Amino acid sequence: MNSPPPGSASGASPPRGRRWRTGGAGSAATAWGRRAAACGLALLLAGVAAQGVPRLEADEPRAFGYQVGDRVQRALVLHLPEGWSLDEASLPRPGARGQPLELRRIERAAQREGGGTRLRLTLHYQVFLAPTTVRTLEMPPLRLAVAGPARAEELRAEAWPVTVAPLVPEEVSPRTGLGELRPDREPPRLDPAPLQRRLQLWGALAVLCGAALAFIHLGLPWWARRHRPFGRAWAQLRRLAPEADDAQWRAACRQLHAALDATAGEVVFEHTLERFVAARPAYAPLRDELRRFLQLSQREFFAAAPREPGDARWLVGLAQRCRDTELAT
Repeated sequence: MNSPPPGSASGASPPRGRRWRTGGAGSAATAWGRRAAACGLALLLAGVAAQGVPRLEADEPRAFGYQVGDRVQRALVLHLPEGWSLDEASLPRPGARGQPLELRRIERAAQREGGGTRLRLTLHYQVFLAPTTVRTLEMPPLRLAVAGPARAEELRAEAWPVTVAPLVPEEVSPRTGLGELRPDREPPRLDPAPLQRRLQLWGALAVLCGAALAFIHLGLPWWARRHRPFGRAWAQLRRLAPEADDAQWRAACRQLHAALDATAGEVVFEHTLERFVAARPAYAPLRDELRRFLQLSQREFFAAAPREPGDARWLVGLAQRCRDTELAT
C-alpha cells in the first residue's frame, strides 16, 4: 500500500515555519472590548475616589509688572466633598502692617458642586515697597486645614513670586531739569506796601483802644483819687507857709472843713465826729487829730483865740494824712 504523497489532504501536517490563525476578526474585537471596559472601570473608580478627596487649585496672578501701591489678587479654589469643611483658623489674617506685600482682605464665594461644595477664596494683596531696583517678593505659602467626617487633611498652596519695579529709574537723563536735584525756584516777590498800611492802621487802632482802656481803668481812678475832697484840699494847703497871716490861716481851715464835710456827706461837728469815724473806719487813726482840728476851728472862728506857732505846720500835715487815707480807700 502506497503512502500518500507529502502535501496531500489526508493525514498531512502543515508545513514547518508557517502559523495558522484561529478565530479570525471576532477574537480581535473581543480583546479590544475587554481592554476598553477595563479602562472605563479604572476611570470610574478614579472618579469615585476623587469625589471623596478634597482638592485645592490655585489661580495665580502674573508675576511681573507691579509697582508700589498696586493691588495683586490670588485666587484659591477648594473642592470639598460632602461633609468636609474648611478650618477658619488656618486662613491668613489680613491687616498686618510693615510688610512689603500686605494682605488687605479675603473674599469668599461658595457654591454647590456635584455632591460637595466649591469654595473660592480671593486674597487681595497690596504692594507697599518702593525699591530703587527691580525686586522679587513672594506671596507666602498657605496651609489650609480641612476636616472630614473621619479624618482631617492639610492642603498646601506654594509660594508665588511677584516682581516689583521702581517708579523711576535710579539714573535719569543728565539733561537740565532731569537731574537728581533741581535748583530752587525763586520765591515770588510780593509788594509789602498794602500789608504795611494795614498793619499801621491796625496798630494805630490798637494804640487808641489801649489808650482808652488805660484812661478808663487807670487814668480816671487816678484822677478821681487826686481830685477827691482831701486831695484838692492838700493841693491848696501844702503851699501854706508857717508864718501865714490870719486870712490865709482861716482860708486853710475853711478848705479842710469843706473836704471833711464833702467826705462825710454832711457838716461834721465835734459831737458828730464819732458817727463819721464809724461810717469810715479808715479815718479812725486820725480821730484825735480831727477832734483837735474841730476844736481849733471853733476857737478860731467863734472865740477869736490866738493860735500856737506850730499850728500851720500841723494843719498841713493833717491834710496830707487825710489825703493819704483817702487814696487808700
